[in-house]
Amino acid sequence: MKSLIFISLTTIVLFSGCATKKETIPQEQKSEIENNIIKDNAKNMQAVGFHEIEGFYSDDLTHALDVFKKDCKKSKRNELFKEVCQKAEYETDGRKFFTINFQPYKLLDNNSSDEGTITGYYEPLLYGSLQKNKRYKYPVYKTPKDMMIVDFVSAYPELKTYKLRGKLVGNKVVPYDSRAQIESNPSKNLEVIAYVDNKVDLFLLHVQGSGKILLDNGELINVGYAEQNGRKFKGIGTYMLNKGYISKDELSAQGMKKYLDKNPAKADEVLNQNESYVFFHKSEQGATGSLGTQLTAKRNLAVDRSVIPLGMPVFLSTKNPIDKKPINQLMVAADVGGAIKGDIRADFFWGYGEDAFAYAGRMKEKGKMYVLMPKK
Repeated sequence: MKSLIFISLTTIVLFSGCATKKETIPQEQKSEIENNIIKDNAKNMQAVGFHEIEGFYSDDLTHALDVFKKDCKKSKRNELFKEVCQKAEYETDGRKFFTINFQPYKLLDNNSSDEGTITGYYEPLLYGSLQKNKRYKYPVYKTPKDMMIVDFVSAYPELKTYKLRGKLVGNKVVPYDSRAQIESNPSKNLEVIAYVDNKVDLFLLHVQGSGKILLDNGELINVGYAEQNGRKFKGIGTYMLNKGYISKDELSAQGMKKYLDKNPAKADEVLNQNESYVFFHKSEQGATGSLGTQLTAKRNLAVDRSVIPLGMPVFLSTKNPIDKKPINQLMVAADVGGAIKGDIRADFFWGYGEDAFAYAGRMKEKGKMYVLMPKK
């Protein structure tokens, strides 16, 4: 997971969840940009007391402090968090640390509502091989050698959210190939990391942005988001529903995967509705967010970075998607997603494997969010 790319209206529009992508904004500009974000969104932030946040004092705040310290390894480069990250190094009492050093603000949308949408994502496990054969035939690609990336921010800071990806054809830069084009006519500029045995699982890897591949030689490798082809992410759920492939009751990541696994002849038709294509790199660590730190299950969030700077503690009040029990806990914003847009919008990282998939694929809950602003 990395800065600013994907998902979609949840399970409905997705195979839900989040994929990630790193930004190339220089660090000194990131701090200035993110600090301005706070000023720009002040009208949608209502100061509250910690006692007004349901479940705050019941949470494991010391565990939340440990996660905050972990993410401070990167977030302390932002002036907003520099001082409070230094204080965190010597603190062991989470309740004391957060209540003394932060002021909570409840997020509101432009209609003054305090409820938004919370989806979920996870790190998938795929099965693969370094050699292509009858079973392992679906490639996990590195960033294409012919991809051009044009970043406007150094010359035009107002275009900070725009980045052009394409390729040179003659003397013109044209959009990079779509998912269908890449899969039907792979370029010689594409290098394979590994081949996997399930096309739908590979699509899920693209959506999530990172994962693990268990190779047939017993080796387990991590793959993380490297780049994306520049095409807009589009969820497949609504398309499948409109075509009658699934019912409303089956409109979940699990329901969509079940249909496509049983109807492989429909896979290209459905998956190619999403022209976005993600490229990967081998990683030494597991799922890594846009902040650059390894994600902690159930304690890290993907957020809209134009609203919440990465590294910000965020108290989330929502529900478990399966048993509907309340989730009231302090998280840290450490990732982003292309469909994670809006004042009260987040993607909950559930962790790794099938159990995490069970929760992430079903999660589309209402929720409230409180940002904890460092005191100056």
